[in-house]
Amino acid sequence: MQQGIMELMWRSSHVTGSNVHYVEALYEQYLDDPSAVTDEWRDYFDELSRQEGAPSDETPLSPIRDQFYQLGRERRTAVAGSTPVDSEESRKQVKVLQLINAYRFRGHQKADIDPLGLRDPKPVPDLDLAFHQLSKADLDTEFQTGSFFLGKDQAPLKEIVDALDRTYCRSIGCEFMHIVDTEEKRWLQQRFESVRSAPDHGDDRRKQLFERLSAAEGLESYLASKYPGTKRFGLEGGETFIPMMDELIQRAGSYGTKEVVIGMAHRGRLNVLVNILGKNPGELIDEFDGKKLIERGSGDVKYHQGFSSNVMTPGGEVHLAMSFNPSHLEIVAPVVEGSVRARQDRRDDVDGGKVLPINVHGDAAFAGQGVVMETFQMSQTRAYKTGGTVHIVINNQVGFTTSHPEDARSTEYCTDIAKMVQAPILHVNGDDPDAVLHVTQVALDYRQQFKKDVVIDLVCYRRRGHNEADEPSGTQPMMYRKIKDHPSSRAIYAERLVKQGVLSEDEAKAVVEKYRDDLVAGNHVANALVQEPNTSLFVDWKPYLGHEWTGHADTTFDMKRLKQLAAKMCEIPDGVKVQRQVAKIYDDRRKMQGGGLAMNWGFAETLAYATLLEQGHPIRLTGQDVGRGTFSHRHAVIHNQADGSTYVPLQHMADGQPRFTIHDSFLSEEAVLAFEYGYSTTMPNALVIWEAQFGDFFNGAQVVVDQFISSGETKWGRLCGLTMLLPHGFEGQGPEHSSARLERFLQLCAEHNMQVCVPTTPAQIYHLLRRQVIRPLRKPLVVMSPKSLLRHKEATSSLEDLANGSFNMVLPDQGQRDASKVERIIMCSGKVYYDLANWREENLRDDVAIVRVEQLYPFPKEELIETLKDYSGVTDIVWCQEEPLNQGAWYSMQHNLRIVADSLKDGLGGQLKFAGRPASAAPAAGYMSVHTEQQRQLVEDAFNL
Repeated sequence: MQQGIMELMWRSSHVTGSNVHYVEALYEQYLDDPSAVTDEWRDYFDELSRQEGAPSDETPLSPIRDQFYQLGRERRTAVAGSTPVDSEESRKQVKVLQLINAYRFRGHQKADIDPLGLRDPKPVPDLDLAFHQLSKADLDTEFQTGSFFLGKDQAPLKEIVDALDRTYCRSIGCEFMHIVDTEEKRWLQQRFESVRSAPDHGDDRRKQLFERLSAAEGLESYLASKYPGTKRFGLEGGETFIPMMDELIQRAGSYGTKEVVIGMAHRGRLNVLVNILGKNPGELIDEFDGKKLIERGSGDVKYHQGFSSNVMTPGGEVHLAMSFNPSHLEIVAPVVEGSVRARQDRRDDVDGGKVLPINVHGDAAFAGQGVVMETFQMSQTRAYKTGGTVHIVINNQVGFTTSHPEDARSTEYCTDIAKMVQAPILHVNGDDPDAVLHVTQVALDYRQQFKKDVVIDLVCYRRRGHNEADEPSGTQPMMYRKIKDHPSSRAIYAERLVKQGVLSEDEAKAVVEKYRDDLVAGNHVANALVQEPNTSLFVDWKPYLGHEWTGHADTTFDMKRLKQLAAKMCEIPDGVKVQRQVAKIYDDRRKMQGGGLAMNWGFAETLAYATLLEQGHPIRLTGQDVGRGTFSHRHAVIHNQADGSTYVPLQHMADGQPRFTIHDSFLSEEAVLAFEYGYSTTMPNALVIWEAQFGDFFNGAQVVVDQFISSGETKWGRLCGLTMLLPHGFEGQGPEHSSARLERFLQLCAEHNMQVCVPTTPAQIYHLLRRQVIRPLRKPLVVMSPKSLLRHKEATSSLEDLANGSFNMVLPDQGQRDASKVERIIMCSGKVYYDLANWREENLRDDVAIVRVEQLYPFPKEELIETLKDYSGVTDIVWCQEEPLNQGAWYSMQHNLRIVADSLKDGLGGQLKFAGRPASAAPAAGYMSVHTEQQRQLVEDAFNL
């Protein structure tokens, strides 16, 4: 076989003579990335790789490579009559190409990216001449440069090495060779290699850089002198972040971007608000002075606040929005992505060119928090893509004050997590503003070109501790000894510009003094701030502001049109072959539409969506199994059995209809729920739903509920109409598939901050979903949705219930005929009602009324009192729930239940009884036998306590 390959190559003129260097270069590309060469060459080299390497006195990088070079030498000697010297030169030529590739792969490890010089880089043998069997004696020899952008085809080795060192080992360290796509790698190579990573920005541009750098330092100095020791999480040590943000926004505007959404935690946030978004310094001073700035709500600390403004760019006016962010650091990243996606949907911005997300991270949080991985993972999925995000890591090299890189991560860089989506990572020395400007431009251009995420690692330091009241030298003595004597980025850059004749010392001082004067005068200090902004760039929340709580809304719908929509949503084109069970579901829905079959949950829910689309409301529904529905009740997405394509009937209700988006999500709760929160806060006229596969899965996103959904309005005045569908009900499926942790939501309820509902009929879910959008009030809605009730023979409704009804916060007894006979009232919520009703019927207990509380919060006290007023002979009142005593609604609601019980004739608040499972550490029993016995007992207790 070996001889056969030799003969093949011998006879192949395209690999001989002057073509040999070209073939070797192709082979280098093949070894790096087989997909980078054509199919013919890949097959050719694949055949070589299957051969056993010939012995060699060299030290090759692989037997395959050695074999190719050996064959090449023999071929060139035989065909071209080359001398051994020629063979040696060819071998060295290949080694030079290897050296070039090594710099592209590993030059960042040698780069000077640490302004403090504390980084202790390990030796990088790949970058040594000797590693590639080259020496100083070869430095004057000319070699071909291959794909290296040197401006000429060949050059002396010393010139090549110098160019490589300046490109990859100075203030910028590039990581992009992990990217599979050859076009992207070539693009990035060209951007850095063509200018040696140091383009000439021009004097005017560098003066602007200096002005923004001075602004960044000036604000910190001013606040430090005015409020010493007060927490502000200052930017000192990372001031080049401000010119970076300024350049991103201005350059994005030149591309035609209309909106930029920014997410970041505390570090440098106040500086961005004042120097980039144009927040009035006087307002910031008021916050430092502790003045109350909002009339309602708790408010929040100054470095959590959001803000919005408009700035002018070369491409026109751009709207900036800084997302509100709690102390959970990275959790804001998916919120930003959701807000951006909503803005893109509003603009029909399919490729993401009109709205740009910028997420700013801390080094330790970027490496340590799982939501970062989740956010990267969603970046190219259909449901969550936003056309690429610019990620900036303000890398203080210390994370929290007490941490050390050895304890903060297991990777070389804090940014390594971004490699999972093949994002280019651009490390840059924060003390080199020119380099910072270059990587900023490259990053934004890459995002616009390829619509993918990109990461800038701004390597800097933190002049003070974690906050200004912290003394960092106690745990970081060596670092802070170095920082104490280290000049600021502005001082270093000023000295450089003065030395190069770009600025005089007096001009540099004047820039600093002017900024200080503007601050003292309370003037806006952001560049290009638009004082009279174009309001068409804003999200219009006016129709939804100032509404007090009401549980009622007109959700009726014309019967004739309702039937037409019901028929339309069941239409499936002839070319779509429907799976057998799904076909039956749609056949049943057609019968329901015609009145021949009682309406089930899936039909009513889907019809709610159809009517809302008819009335002009976009709908977005995501979750891990929403297309089908975890319990196969929805099937809003039909999978063609013939070719695997999908058809969504609700997307074809009418020409020009609002957007109906439905996507099965990737296996995440935290990032996905945060994304949908961000989306809902930016699309107020839409019904935005996240459905958990099982209700208890929301606990993987508890931080989103705690920090945003339940408290966002009272902390930040941020309205949100997000709906959460959480399957809930004790069906014997064990501890992790029974409870949506109802008690957690009720514990968070106050000040009418959200709604918690447990609908038990198809009509109830229909009107509840419609109420959520038709009513102008915007509050989060938590729905304890059912599992077995989806097909329960008694959990049905009629078209009349949908057309003429409304959502009832309390459902009165529907089986008790004579109120005067009632001696006991059982109040309950959810699926247990049907168990209670069946037990009552089987045991002929007409002395008991069963009342359903369908809305647990805000508690419908008046409606419940009105429902119970006719029961004059009541002697007992019971709250029955499936959940254990220490869970469910009991502890959170019993004070309200007692008030209702006291309203009865004999005031039975003190006699209120509980029927349910005994207190338990687990949400539910894991054994069906235990579950069944507990369920039987709690139902009997409700009647016989």
